[in-house]
Amino acid sequence: MEHARERAGRYLFQTMIHTTTVSLPPPEVLARAKDFFAERVPANSAFVEEEGPTFLNLRGQGGEELVISAWEDKKKGVTRVRASTLFFDQGIDRFFSTLPLASAVEVA
Repeated sequence: MEHARERAGRYLFQTMIHTTTVSLPPPEVLARAKDFFAERVPANSAFVEEEGPTFLNLRGQGGEELVISAWEDKKKGVTRVRASTLFFDQGIDRFFSTLPLASAVEVA
């Protein structure tokens, strides 16, 4: 039988995945993300730990992780953006609100 504490633990540590499409090229999305999470979320800043042409792995001051990927969807003429985190949900929502969205933000 599963205990309430085990259920609560799983709930508290579920990664949230935010996805959307934007009308910016992937490098611009990633550059904006670096600046935003280093400067515009002062109480919970996050800085680049690792990066590549289509992703950023950011680390918060308490070790929290945030991963953002952006890639071109050539068929639809947009950039797809996905962000996953355990801690930065509000920051991701704020960051996405600064982008020229081509579709609604989905959270799963």
